[in-house]
Amino acid sequence: MLVLGYALAGLIGLSLGLMGGGGSILTVPIFVYVLSFDPKLAIAMSLPVVGMTSLVGAVGHWRAGNVELKAAAMFGVVAMVAAYIGARLAVFLTGAVQLSLLAIIMLAAAISMFMNARRSPSVVSATDRPASFKLLLPVALGVGLVTGVVGVGGGFLIVPALVLLGRISMKQAVGTSLLVIAMNCASGFIGYAGRVDIPWRFVLGFTAVAVVGILVGAQLVRYVSQRALKQAFSVFLIVMGTVILVQNRKAFVNPTQARAR
Repeated sequence: MLVLGYALAGLIGLSLGLMGGGGSILTVPIFVYVLSFDPKLAIAMSLPVVGMTSLVGAVGHWRAGNVELKAAAMFGVVAMVAAYIGARLAVFLTGAVQLSLLAIIMLAAAISMFMNARRSPSVVSATDRPASFKLLLPVALGVGLVTGVVGVGGGFLIVPALVLLGRISMKQAVGTSLLVIAMNCASGFIGYAGRVDIPWRFVLGFTAVAVVGILVGAQLVRYVSQRALKQAFSVFLIVMGTVILVQNRKAFVNPTQARAR
């Protein structure tokens, strides 16, 4: 089973390298449904995996000049505060509720990814209008809370927000998003510190395989149709999100039974 887990870690990294995001949303489901970790532990474990993998990707983009440090600092600091708060608030939620929220976010990400894949590149692009940093702040707060509560990076929200509200190019938005995700995950993990016992040997091995995957994906991206890839991945997310939501449907209907889980 561990071999399968490591193979899926490579798939997570590969998807991050090919699409600039999305793959990290599968980390928690893999930990819970493939490797049988407790949901709360899985969420805490996902933060260093997603954070370190995103940081490696961000470094590559920074070397290519595709990271807007000013936007990352502004967006990232606000999101980091929210991620820490989200991690602390997560103690009041059951694992089933957290998985249900994750499933809803997966469905939202799938719809966003599918719609984005159908648009032409010119539809989602930076304009000459000034950046709207006031509108970016609530997005940063929302992304941070999502990271802290369910352990996902939120790249599917960060990238369009940076393009449409921050007025930066798509390439810079992807690179900047990876840096913001790394910042969020670090802050969120601090929020979980002392509340879970992390199996660091496994987490570091899983992360190393994911890092290899993101490096390979970054090299293969020029040979793969982004539109077809995103549409196929969005359909997969819809299936996964629906299955997780159905399995945890009692989290909201019967809180007493959910707590028993």
